[in-house]
Amino acid sequence: MSDLVTYTSEGRIAHIQLNRPEKMNALSNGLVAQLRDHLEAFQASDDRVAIISAAGDKAFSVGADLREPPRDPDLWECMPGTGVFVDKPIIAAIHGYCVGGAYCLVQFCDLAVADETADFFYPEAQIGFCGGLIASHAGRVPYKVAMEFMLTGKHFSAQRAYEVGMVNKVTPKGQAIEGAMEYARVLADSAPLVMAALSRFTRETVLPRGPSELSGLARKQLLRVSRSADQQEGGRAFAEKRKPNFTGR
Repeated sequence: MSDLVTYTSEGRIAHIQLNRPEKMNALSNGLVAQLRDHLEAFQASDDRVAIISAAGDKAFSVGADLREPPRDPDLWECMPGTGVFVDKPIIAAIHGYCVGGAYCLVQFCDLAVADETADFFYPEAQIGFCGGLIASHAGRVPYKVAMEFMLTGKHFSAQRAYEVGMVNKVTPKGQAIEGAMEYARVLADSAPLVMAALSRFTRETVLPRGPSELSGLARKQLLRVSRSADQQEGGRAFAEKRKPNFTGR
């Protein structure tokens, strides 16, 4: 499989890039799987902060690939704090279109920088599809703004997104990554344990979680069991009429 997502590291800053520009970085099954794997690698690494950006000129991402929708893994499995445990700061650097599930990815990042070309919209009500991860958007911006964004499919410019708190900063065209780096350099030199504690406190005790997010967290625990060596061993032992040898893996 080609590198649908790339990971590089320098100065304790991880650079994770969606790399499917010919499809405007649509979130396919393969891309979601690679993004999940890279976020897990980031959490296990010595890097202290990650920037998520995207290749190409037109889009951060146009959301779920409707021709190759993420099913195994599902879209929620690549979301920081839901499908992937991450207690290090993640910064989204956005340009161009940021649509549907791609905005869900942005909202689960800790900080977001958009260049002036960024165009956010959430058209699920208009196309008759609902993944549900967007529900916790209402806990991150004012309620009526969240409902406007979720229900109407209205396009939010970078400036509008900044004004309502969807992004932290707006930069000139082509400078979103550099804008994210300004934050990243500070965080790379900050205390990792403090940043992790603040991340966990905020996500676990302050931010509300939508039903799909809660369902994703529950399914993650079930998947740990269903994909485990212990479950396979239990099935074999039952078939062989012997006592299973569980290892906790």
